[in-house]
Amino acid sequence: MATALHIPLDEYLGISYKPDREYVDGEILERNVGKWEHARLQWLLALWFGSHEKQWGITGSTEQRVQVSESRVRVPDLVVLTAGAQPDVLIEPPLLVIEILSPDDTYSDTQERARDYRTMGVEMVWIIDPKTRTGRMCAGAEWVEAERLEVKGTPLYVSLPEIFSQLTSA
Repeated sequence: MATALHIPLDEYLGISYKPDREYVDGEILERNVGKWEHARLQWLLALWFGSHEKQWGITGSTEQRVQVSESRVRVPDLVVLTAGAQPDVLIEPPLLVIEILSPDDTYSDTQERARDYRTMGVEMVWIIDPKTRTGRMCAGAEWVEAERLEVKGTPLYVSLPEIFSQLTSA
């Protein structure tokens, strides 16, 4: 990652980056952008949730700014929300945040992002690793590896073997 630039939150919120960047305690941080498998997995997951929007009463987006605290804005790979109009920057916890690991992601950075989402009030965080074809669900302090990722109390789920089987198909 490149060096960080310090600016006020309101200035960050007024700037568009390509690709978008995160804001952590006054610093603008570049995100690790994924390669083919990361991007393809993001696409497949967005298609999966998009095809269930009406049935599950949800909406969602990719790379949506989420203000997790007064001094932090994260940009997860996917967010799933209750259906309805949403602001440009989410300030209410989404139903689900999904992070897809990029080759350059570190364990400590990933854990810090997940901790930020949980502190904000996000009930469920999924971390998916395209390299190992695994996924983990986090509710509270507990991380559970599973092939079927779910959000308890909702119809939301995804079967990772089904999604991973499509990574190489075109």
